[in-house]
Amino acid sequence: MSNISAQLVKELRERSGAGMMECKKALVENHGDIEIAMEWLRKSGLAKADKKAGRVAAEGRIVAAQAGGKAVLVEVNCETDFVTKNPDFVKFSDTVADVALKSGAADIDTLKAAAYPGASNVEEAAKALIATIGEKIDVRRVARVESDGTIGSYIHGGRIGVLVALKGGSEELAKGIAMHVAAMNPPYVKAEDVPADFIAKEKEIALAAMSDKEKAKPAEILEKIVAGKINKIVSEVTLVGQPYVLDTNVTVGDALKKEGADVAAVVRLAVGEGIEKVQEDYLAEVAKAMQV
Repeated sequence: MSNISAQLVKELRERSGAGMMECKKALVENHGDIEIAMEWLRKSGLAKADKKAGRVAAEGRIVAAQAGGKAVLVEVNCETDFVTKNPDFVKFSDTVADVALKSGAADIDTLKAAAYPGASNVEEAAKALIATIGEKIDVRRVARVESDGTIGSYIHGGRIGVLVALKGGSEELAKGIAMHVAAMNPPYVKAEDVPADFIAKEKEIALAAMSDKEKAKPAEILEKIVAGKINKIVSEVTLVGQPYVLDTNVTVGDALKKEGADVAAVVRLAVGEGIEKVQEDYLAEVAKAMQV
């Protein structure tokens, strides 16, 4: 049967998460019956799991797990956004986070080798999920925080996850600062964390941007002007210097000081960061492939 429409392939692709050409073949083999084609894909998916290793998996979920003074963030990737809502994928990623927490895994290789309920390890469980879903599944990153103080976690839409460990302070404050980090993504925590070369470059830019009238001022006045500009920039790029998203009348530093707290650790993961993802017209891609 050759008269398989691009729309039908697209529908099977969205339902199964399988590859486009696999969907076309499944429909051809099963005379365009999408239900039987769906079953055919599930039965044949495991043998093709390794072939999916070269695909780009830039979607996915960030999941947190926390108990006592330990917390983890795990990034589990898939190829398409709709798979992130698949119940099997959600259950898998939640379980991986729980495994990461309980196993003590602090790096991705250790996590992939860790025991997984019903499978020999996390990596084998991921391969089994590929058979069901039909997309590349990649347990990509794990971040771990352990502290005698307070740990706050925050997940935004499943795509951004933050852990914040405080010395002192309340759980409410730790979670609030985690929300701030999710929203603002400050590159540094405190002024002393800002690299010297960054400061030097900003001074150079500040001086170059001055008017001739400003440059004509006495050296000590000029230095104060530049210092003021640099301090403002440093506040903008540091967590403690930024206006607190839950109360913009104060800075994060002010909120910490009010509770006698200090930041011990900050971890932020966002789905797919650092992965190059090709943007394509999906329906056009399907139609083009149908002509092959």
